[in-house]
Amino acid sequence: MARQGKFHKQLSLVDLTFIGLGAIFGSGWLFSASQVSAIAGPAGILSWLIGGAAVLLLGLVYCELGAALPRAGGVVRYPEFSHGNLLGYLMGFITLIAFSSLIAIETVASRQYASAWWPALTKAGSSDPTLLGWLAQLVLLIFFFLLNYFSVKTFAKANNVISIFKFVVPLLVIIVLLAHFQPQNMQLHGFAPFGFAGVEGAVSAGGIIFAYLGLTPIISVASEVRHPQRTIPIALILSVALSTVIYLLLQIAFLGSIPADMLAGGWSGIGPKFSLPYHDIALALGLGWLAVLVVSDAVISPSGTGNIYMNATPRVVYGWARNGSFFKMFTKIDDTSGIPRSALWLTLGLSVFWTLPFPSWSAMIRVVSAALVLSYAVAPITVAALRRSAPELPRPFYVRGFALLGPLSFIVAALIVYWSDWETVSWLLGLQIVMFFVYILCKMASPTGRAKLAQEVYSSLWLIAFYALLMVVSWLGTFGGIGLIAHPWDTLLVAAIALAIYYWGAHTGLPSSLLELGTEEED
Repeated sequence: MARQGKFHKQLSLVDLTFIGLGAIFGSGWLFSASQVSAIAGPAGILSWLIGGAAVLLLGLVYCELGAALPRAGGVVRYPEFSHGNLLGYLMGFITLIAFSSLIAIETVASRQYASAWWPALTKAGSSDPTLLGWLAQLVLLIFFFLLNYFSVKTFAKANNVISIFKFVVPLLVIIVLLAHFQPQNMQLHGFAPFGFAGVEGAVSAGGIIFAYLGLTPIISVASEVRHPQRTIPIALILSVALSTVIYLLLQIAFLGSIPADMLAGGWSGIGPKFSLPYHDIALALGLGWLAVLVVSDAVISPSGTGNIYMNATPRVVYGWARNGSFFKMFTKIDDTSGIPRSALWLTLGLSVFWTLPFPSWSAMIRVVSAALVLSYAVAPITVAALRRSAPELPRPFYVRGFALLGPLSFIVAALIVYWSDWETVSWLLGLQIVMFFVYILCKMASPTGRAKLAQEVYSSLWLIAFYALLMVVSWLGTFGGIGLIAHPWDTLLVAAIALAIYYWGAHTGLPSSLLELGTEEED
């Protein structure tokens, strides 16, 4: 049996930046352009700016946490540090859903684009895989597993090579499509044909926020980074800034290069016409060579992101197990490789599970986006609570203006989840509320668990109130709800609720006497 070991510090700034960029640049750029255009029209450019700003805000928050507490699986351990095991348990559950399903969605994306060359991988007239297509996805998942099984440096080297190719093709697409740019497209049916509600909806439903959310893998490998206090903040900021510029240019190039006759029916019909956006538009412009290159990248690019999350998810499982909310067997680290291999096996099993019963990329995108944002959203409240309870904690990266940025970042995260629509919000948040009561019942049945339960509930009740209120507004609002609360009043109401919840959560963290921040050496 493998001996219990420690994580190995092998990752450099270059490695970490490529992990961030590689996680961000997956299937999002390959599918989002047409969906954003169909939901928001040319105003989708604003949606990308909103998404980039939102993720940068959350990234800055994570910079402070990641530099001060470089811990493996930090994304689920930080809430436990600030508010106790119950909050860590809830965040661990939603993050495990988000990360493991994201591995699956990237393999689905690779298969969908690959079907442009091998039609037998996808059912005729749909985006769903055939049995052969599902088996191809399974092989890809096993390949990710093997890349991550032996050492983190093996994974990092493979990721660096893949990332270089991943960025060459998008940059070439931008250059070629801008050469075919038609300025009149930007005003053909009005710049914002669906109003600001379309701009908001595109952030979540168009896949924008999904495309951006690649920050947590950087945090998840924090214990394996050399000089984490300097490296983590730089890698986070570089990843978001560079990806924002590239995404904006890609969307502008797509909008402007669509042949005018294909826009005769308006922007809402763009999605079906460009189900594989950059491949299809290259063919429409007679650029067969570019279509071939896009498909090549479309197979590799999501694969690189899936590989990154196959690496990050075991660290999340490890972090969840370390805080006592999950099976202790997943805290075991192989001494030779420095890999939590039992957690990696679980990750493989979950990622295979999410490919059943054979969903398409578009069918999974809203749930994955909302789950990812929920896993990010607690970070500002964690920072605020730790500033109150652990003011002496060394903070090599200290976010200036946090009195404004903290509540603003939480409000933005709440809005992104709300814009996902009622169907997604209801089951995802409802499931979290169910897990809250499951935890309480389990702890009440245990004599040792009851001792800290009152404090844990007190420190986590704000999150359940947030979930419940968000579900009510979602049902009454205009994003998939019954429309009783008209737009923009529903959005403003969600912002007001989020502001109140932020201050509630920030003031109900664990007292200083109960803080257990652990040590980096433990990892």
